[in-house]
Amino acid sequence: MILRRPLVHSPCATDEQRIPEGCLILEVWNRPQDPALSVARARVEGGLTTRWHRLRDTVERYLILEGTGIVEVEGLGARRVKSGDLVYIPAGAAQRIHNDGGGDLVFLALCTPRFRPEIYEDGTGDSIESR
Repeated sequence: MILRRPLVHSPCATDEQRIPEGCLILEVWNRPQDPALSVARARVEGGLTTRWHRLRDTVERYLILEGTGIVEVEGLGARRVKSGDLVYIPAGAAQRIHNDGGGDLVFLALCTPRFRPEIYEDGTGDSIESR
């Protein structure tokens, strides 16, 4: 069933979860009734780097809300990011992000189609090039 009526959804901040990737995630919006998009708030604590990973058949965008960091995306290399920047990550591209600031690095992860656990692929390595 696809959503056909307007609604307001209020995510609960206490639902934020630490995930093995190395950050905290709050699922803001991820519903089978809206398969075109999911929205998660990610928070990477100071000095931490997420693990290499990729999303199969799903485009992801990071909209940086707070903090600074270094994002690495297969085909792009390392780039500095700050509040207001948007990182476009093609489907299947390896990615990770490092918080090089003093506070939290907070961003929205917008996935199209919506994120589902079975599309997530974990990866390891010091650099994308070593894969």
